Amino acid sequence: MAVAERLYARALFQAAEEQGRLEAVHRDLSEFADAVAGSPELTAFLANPQVEPAAKVGVLGELSEGADTLVHNFLRLVAEKGRAGEILGMRDELQALVDRAQGRVAVELTTAFELSDDEAASIVAQIEQASGRTVEASRRVDPELVGGMILQAGSLRVDASVRGRLERLRHELVG
Repeated sequence: MAVAERLYARALFQAAEEQGRLEAVHRDLSEFADAVAGSPELTAFLANPQVEPAAKVGVLGELSEGADTLVHNFLRLVAEKGRAGEILGMRDELQALVDRAQGRVAVELTTAFELSDDEAASIVAQIEQASGRTVEASRRVDPELVGGMILQAGSLRVDASVRGRLERLRHELVG
């Protein structure tokens, strides 16, 4: 995550929290960022350094009409400062701040084989107990792991897969 994305998201988070509008701001920025991500043309336009910031301010102002005032003003400011191409990263950072404030953690659980719902629930319960937070888990299957699992929570990655163990052994033997 870029430092600028973190700074802008933190400023928006603090302003929304101070005004008691965090839920609305979070929802509106997430919906807007999802719409940007769904439009390759808009994504390219916002990321294009040859497009004047004033043009981006106008487009973002029009597109965010009807959104929470903080989000509307935030998007215009981001465009004025030449950061319009970083809106998706800012949304992700805001999501992390909201999750932290609400005691949630998003975890991606990657396994070699599809887990049953009971197995996944058991793993999630263990993570919740260890972290003291509510876990929102997504699951993915990667047959190349051979066995075991990989847990990814933000920048924390725990590789307990057979493939990971074999790689570590290989490095030890070579090094």
